[in-house]
Amino acid sequence: MPALRLSTAVYRFRESLFALPALVVVGGVVLAEVTAYLDRLLGFDRPIPLAIHINSNAAVWLLSTVAGATITTAGVVFSLTVVSLQLASSQFSPRVMRSFIRDRLSQSVIGVLVATFVFCVLLLRHIPADPADLAPQISMTVAILLAVAAVLLIMAYLNRLAHGLQVGEVVRTIAAEADAVIQDIARQASRETPATDVPSADPENRLVVTALRDGWVTQSPSESILGAAPPATVVRLETRTGAYIHRGEVLMTIWPAPAEPEKVRARLLSTVEIADIRTMQQDIDFGIRQLVDIALRALSSAINDPTTATEVVLRLGSLMRTLLASPEPPTSVSGPDGRVLLRPWDLSHDEYIAHAFGQIRQTGTTQPHLVAALIRVLRMLIAHAETTDRPHVIAALRTQLRLLMDSVSAEPGLHPEDLARLRAIGESVTDPAEHRRS
Repeated sequence: MPALRLSTAVYRFRESLFALPALVVVGGVVLAEVTAYLDRLLGFDRPIPLAIHINSNAAVWLLSTVAGATITTAGVVFSLTVVSLQLASSQFSPRVMRSFIRDRLSQSVIGVLVATFVFCVLLLRHIPADPADLAPQISMTVAILLAVAAVLLIMAYLNRLAHGLQVGEVVRTIAAEADAVIQDIARQASRETPATDVPSADPENRLVVTALRDGWVTQSPSESILGAAPPATVVRLETRTGAYIHRGEVLMTIWPAPAEPEKVRARLLSTVEIADIRTMQQDIDFGIRQLVDIALRALSSAINDPTTATEVVLRLGSLMRTLLASPEPPTSVSGPDGRVLLRPWDLSHDEYIAHAFGQIRQTGTTQPHLVAALIRVLRMLIAHAETTDRPHVIAALRTQLRLLMDSVSAEPGLHPEDLARLRAIGESVTDPAEHRRS
């Protein structure tokens, strides 16, 4: 499945601190040879407008200085990147480190610094030996431009790093990526046709496909699975995107058994991507998991930052509003030539609601400020679901609200006045005064 492999390769390229910097360094090598060739072609003694005119002695000194400064600065940037990863892991969650690793500006800064160093080092061999001769004009001009670009990128990197470590920016980035995944899955679901007539499974006439490795299921597109299945067959995916699967565990079941089982097994295995780490390519729940982890870390006794948890709850409300407004993908998908795909383990909206609010509700009952925000978010989602006529979603949200109020009422350390205020927020239609107080 070329498209599946390509999307996986692009995603891994995005989350690599090596791939893009390495390409930029290769570009620096090519640029050094191209500019040196142009200088030889035009001649060193011929004046070029807007180019740098210096002798060889000054050129060697300049290139040596730029090369030493850039490689030293590259080490500092590496150190800052590692420190930012450590801070993100300890303050927020180990799962948010991917947001810092995949930052394009950080990768570009590292690449440009190392590329400038390589450019200057390679250019030294093209400098004339006689100190009185003129240095290559185009090459020296490009070297200075690269040095200036590196300085500007370092300034932009420091600015991005300072803002990127703020909890609001971290939460916004994760929520924005999850929102994009929701939109993408909704577009895919709109192109799928639910299957109405599914043949019953025959235990004696079926093919079982097992996983070949341990890992996280990162991609399992319906159209790829249907395209790999033989005509007039039913494929049941026995896992879901975002689940962890063990080697030898059943991945798919197909009936009736195909005529060429090994060939079909190999084709079906190629339609499901299993990786060592969890990704957000098609996994909405992983975005919710990261936000919930930040809130739980903030509510821990070591951090004790309920304001951060409150901000996460508000972001979760925005994300869940988008998710609950989108239709649920069908659990049975009809394909061409009588093919049918069953996805019984995909998460429903009810399960997403439980994943988003369950653990925060269980952990944050001692923080009235957080509980008030959680009540308001749940009430907002209930009101939004009522306008879109989704009774099962409303029931799940009301269950979370009821469980929250029961937990708050049973909390022994909560002051009676705080409890009365929270009950008033949960029962009132609007609470503008309380909204201003929070």
